[in-house]
Amino acid sequence: MAERGRVQLTGVHATSALGRGAGAQLAGVLAGTPAFGPVGRFDTGPRRVDAAATLPDVGDLAAELAEAVDAACADAGLDAARRAGTALLLAVHGGVGVPELATGLAQRCGLGGGTRAYTTACVSATSAVADAAALVGRGDLDRAVIAAGYLVEPDQYALFDTGRALATDGAVRPFSAGRTGLLLGDGVAAVILERADRARRPLADLLGWGRAGDAFHPCQPEPTGRGLARAARAALDRAGLAPEAIGYVNANATGTGGSDVSEAAALRAVFGAATPPVSSTKALHGHALEASGLLELVVTVLALRDGKLPVNAGWVGPDPDCPVDVILDAPRPAATRHALTLNAAFGGANTALLVGAA
Repeated sequence: MAERGRVQLTGVHATSALGRGAGAQLAGVLAGTPAFGPVGRFDTGPRRVDAAATLPDVGDLAAELAEAVDAACADAGLDAARRAGTALLLAVHGGVGVPELATGLAQRCGLGGGTRAYTTACVSATSAVADAAALVGRGDLDRAVIAAGYLVEPDQYALFDTGRALATDGAVRPFSAGRTGLLLGDGVAAVILERADRARRPLADLLGWGRAGDAFHPCQPEPTGRGLARAARAALDRAGLAPEAIGYVNANATGTGGSDVSEAAALRAVFGAATPPVSSTKALHGHALEASGLLELVVTVLALRDGKLPVNAGWVGPDPDCPVDVILDAPRPAATRHALTLNAAFGGANTALLVGAA
């Protein structure tokens, strides 16, 4: 790919219950200790479950997002002049006040290149990344900031608890026998995408992205994983890579029954019987809803650069309906420089991002 058309990640920041900053995320996922505990932020007395991955002393969402954007811009070496022409793509939960949150964040952080807001559930952040990559890759923008945030709060907690989606045993067990559901987690992240010929501090190449819908059910995943498989194939095709080039998949796997089976089927459809090493870092930092994709992108990039792949926490035994190469016991050395990170959302939306260590 010509240098002008290459898209690179040049700055990252993330906050979750694993800690503040990119380094804390990498250390946390490589340590493999889940960050779940009792919720102290609001009353869970009426709920079936009392567990989430929350960060103590967290600020309000606007303040946390501003901290993340400023840190990512500093990591990329963006001064005030470069910020002034930079667009902001923001992924958050929908509702009143989202446009004002986006414009206020842009003003607060000195970003003058326009704003977009994404409220498409759990593929919000990855959809924003894909759009930003397309705009930067074809030269419409020199760079863009993608920011995303979700802080565990009572309304969404109640919805997932009422829907019996939360893990009743306080642990997330992706692809494992005995899994009982997902758990929510705080997640705030920001990344900078830039044209390679403008990048000062490249961390990784964003080589491919794909999006696909399966239109199967408002909430239930399509059993064969056809939408997620199409998204992954589209990312591979855009990158010009064969499936065997992928050395790691950070899976969407939430620890719910049908969703993990569907994703395993998608991975087998794309990679055949010999899937790449797979783990879901949601088992460590929880499901950050609209921000999950960006938090997991940051984790994936850092793991590739470090050459160590995170474990799949919560594992108790194999599920014959999930025949994938799950990373167990200890981080595994990265065998290639390429990885996929996958996300799926209610309504049958699926995304895939393909990155390569710079």
